[in-house]
Amino acid sequence: MDNQLKRGLLDVCVLAAILDEDSYGYKIIKDLKPYIELSESTLYTILKRLESAQMLTVRSVEHDGRLRKYYHITDAGVRRIEDFKEDWKEIMTVYQFVTKEDHQNHE
Repeated sequence: MDNQLKRGLLDVCVLAAILDEDSYGYKIIKDLKPYIELSESTLYTILKRLESAQMLTVRSVEHDGRLRKYYHITDAGVRRIEDFKEDWKEIMTVYQFVTKEDHQNHE
């Protein structure tokens, strides 16, 4: 898969994981596990990038004597998910064309 496409998909997956409620790193990885394998180092790189792009905010909360960072999606992050959904419709149209074409060539 193209690296830029994969990067964009991962960004949107992380945003979707915190769409309904604030979350922290380990829980995000756990929530995404059924759909995509994501290492801690990759996740934290994505989280920093999304924070820099103002698509999420971070707050620290003490948990079991340690600080845990919770991530909250911003309006910009929600817009990114909505943009992705629109883009994906176009991608699926192209995919359907390509697979239809492929199917016809094999008949």
